[in-house]
Amino acid sequence: MKVRWKRIVRITSSISIIVILIIGLTNLWVVTSTQSRVLRDYRHLPDSGVALVLGTSHKLTNGAPNPFFQNRMQTAAELYKQGKIVHFIVSGDNRTRYYNEPLEMQKALVKLGVPIAAITLDYAGLRTLDSIVRCKEIFGQDNITIITQPFHSYRALFISDYYDVNAVALVASEPNRETAARVYAREYLARAKAVLDLYLLGTTPRHLGEKEPIQM
Repeated sequence: MKVRWKRIVRITSSISIIVILIIGLTNLWVVTSTQSRVLRDYRHLPDSGVALVLGTSHKLTNGAPNPFFQNRMQTAAELYKQGKIVHFIVSGDNRTRYYNEPLEMQKALVKLGVPIAAITLDYAGLRTLDSIVRCKEIFGQDNITIITQPFHSYRALFISDYYDVNAVALVASEPNRETAARVYAREYLARAKAVLDLYLLGTTPRHLGEKEPIQM
């Protein structure tokens, strides 16, 4: 029994080490292959582009405003005011009538001075992969600026590369580390899953549908 238990511990330890190595290496690949296109200064962007704003809830679980959401919207609105972006695709989850990320993004951007005609709502951006593929296949955009926080931008650009979408990320500021700690931990796993989705599992968007090319 003792020998058997030692064997189980040894196998479990080996599997754990392999999993940790896979997560670490995939994160390294995702970040190093995209970090040169993660921009913090809007002056590095060309004028009159299209931006994909990736969704998140506008509220935290405790009901307080979500700083990730607020910072993305403020960054997007500033790019519009500076003439760097002329149209936005706001892409997010719309799982119920009580939870609608694209609509909340639209309302926030309009409140910040972006005209409603400059905003296209993508209600089927259930995951980052879905948002990027739909941006190209449904809305006809394969040359975009992605707006999200730095930690998320690497994965978004990595997926864009796989689908031949010419993208850069203009990143919104992040809240303090204490607020974001759980989000960062989840992102390490999400990057590893992105590699599996693209290169092993062949994961595709859950919804595509009819093409809706953006007219500007």
